[in-house]
Amino acid sequence: MDYRYAPSLFREVPTEHAATVYAVGGLYGNPEALATVLDLKQQEERTGPPVTLVFNGDFNWFNVDAESFRAVNETVLAHSATLGNVEAELQGDGGAGCGCGYPAWVDDATVERSNRIMARLRATAARFPELITRLAPLPKVRTFEIGGTRVGVLHGDPESLAGWGFAREALAPALTESAPAVATPEGEVARWFTEANVRVYLSSHTCLPVMKELTVNGQRCLVANNGAAGMPNFRGSRWGLITRVSTLPVTPSWSFYGSRVGDLHVDALPLHYNHARWIARFLTNWPEGSPAHRSYHERIDTGTELAPDPTKMLSSRSTPTHRP
Repeated sequence: MDYRYAPSLFREVPTEHAATVYAVGGLYGNPEALATVLDLKQQEERTGPPVTLVFNGDFNWFNVDAESFRAVNETVLAHSATLGNVEAELQGDGGAGCGCGYPAWVDDATVERSNRIMARLRATAARFPELITRLAPLPKVRTFEIGGTRVGVLHGDPESLAGWGFAREALAPALTESAPAVATPEGEVARWFTEANVRVYLSSHTCLPVMKELTVNGQRCLVANNGAAGMPNFRGSRWGLITRVSTLPVTPSWSFYGSRVGDLHVDALPLHYNHARWIARFLTNWPEGSPAHRSYHERIDTGTELAPDPTKMLSSRSTPTHRP
């Protein structure tokens, strides 16, 4: 029940102001991806206004070695962040496992392995009580005003920290290979926009990327789920994704796909982290036969089953604003 909230929470939290926001969802304890985010921020700030980083949950997961755990959390806590189910469960007693809230189409073996990963991560976290104390007050949601447009940042969906209402399978089943019939009704999504008084939602949690456009009360609105910053999202890829929102257009070569909401440019930016260094660290922590290796090694090394086609990322009649 601690995961539950109402969309109206976005009206109640303080509104933050920014010119450009990078939403970094699902870093999953990848320090190489984190270094690449910081480098992109520095590059953009050389010629433009400050970039606000917001880590919208699950920035921990594979980082069970003490060095990575400390480095990832100290860096994230120097910026804006929201809780993910992983961070919430680092403070729990283990009764909820990983807190992932997996839907019915996820098999029991995957759930069991995730709970074992969480148990090991929790053991590492116990060595850093000061960091856990600093994670505890992180909010479940944040609200930004960017160029006069309200943007809601969350981990799951507008009713639960671990909700799957913004999953690719739920928002765009027609674009999802072998998608179960779990579509979130557009009327429900529209209600979430209206009750929160936002025009853009930036989400993560569900591991695969999608953008969903719809019209609510005569206004264009958008859900942008970046999938994962710290893992590949596409077949044959070795890079993650983050979501950039700004009144300023992105350098075209930076954007894999994107959309517009009023004066805002919303783009999915590839995160070309150092794969060799990352997989070496992953294998040191999670050798063959370990739960994380069994669940994630293939994805980390060769990507997912999702075709790297930007035209299949945007669920609407429109086309992406940029193509590679």
